[in-house]
Amino acid sequence: MPRPAAGARGGLRVPTLAISLLTGAALIASWWLAAAFAVVSPVFLPSPAVVATSFWSLVTTGFVDSTLLQHLAASLGRVLAALAAALIIGVPVGLLIAISRVGRGILDPIVEFLRPLPPLAYLPLIIIWVGIGEASKVTVIALSMLPPIILSTSAGVRGVPRDFVNAARAFGATRRQLLARVLLPAALPSILTGMRIALGTGWSTLVAAELVAATRGLGFMIQSAAQFLVTDIVIAGILVIAAVAFALEWLARFIERRFVPWADPGRNR
Repeated sequence: MPRPAAGARGGLRVPTLAISLLTGAALIASWWLAAAFAVVSPVFLPSPAVVATSFWSLVTTGFVDSTLLQHLAASLGRVLAALAAALIIGVPVGLLIAISRVGRGILDPIVEFLRPLPPLAYLPLIIIWVGIGEASKVTVIALSMLPPIILSTSAGVRGVPRDFVNAARAFGATRRQLLARVLLPAALPSILTGMRIALGTGWSTLVAAELVAATRGLGFMIQSAAQFLVTDIVIAGILVIAAVAFALEWLARFIERRFVPWADPGRNR
C-alpha cells in the first residue's frame, strides 16, 4: 500500500501566504531577468527599477496634471458611488425576483439581457442619454455591478430554508418582518458574495468608463501614458489597480467575516 506523501499527514505544511509570496517573487525575478537580458525592448518592458522610479514620480510629481493620490481618489469615488447605487437598486430587485412571480416575470428578462453585455457595448448609449460628465461614468460602472448583486440576492433569498419562514409565520411575523428579520439576514452571505463579485466587475469597467472625457483617474492616466508609449507609467498604473483590487477584496472579506462569520468556510484554513 503506498505511503502518503510528505505533508499529507502531519508533515511540514507550507502556509498559503508563503506560497503566494514566493509566486510573486518568482514573477518579479522573471520580469527583472527579461529586462536585464533585453529579451523585450525597454520601450515595451521597462525594468522593475524603472517602474519603481516612475511610481515614486507619480506619487510626488504626478502625471497629466494630477498626482497618483488624486487619480486614485477620483477612481475610488466613481467605483464606490456606483457600488452604492447598485446595492440600493440591486438588493430590492433581487428580493422581488425571488419572492414575487410577477416581479420575476418583469425583471428577470431585463437582468438576463443586461448580464452578458460588455460595458463598452452600451457606453456610447449612456453618453447620449446622460452626457459625458461624472454621471455617465458612474452609471456605466453601476450597470456592470447590478447583475451579480441582483442574482446573488435572488439566489440567497430562494435558498433560505422553508422551516425559517414557517417558524416566523407561526410566531405571527408580518410580511415586512419576514423580509427584514428572516429573508434578508439569511440571504446576507449571498448578498456580500455578490458585492465582492460586483467590486471586481466594476473595478475592471473603470478603465473603459474613464476613457470618455475624464481628466483624472487611474484608467485615464494609463490611457494617456499609452498614447505616448510611456510604458513604465502604464505598468505602474496597472500595478496600482491590482493592489487596490486586492485591498477591496480583503475589505469585503473582512466585512463578511465580521457580520456573517458562519458563511466563511475557509476561516480556519
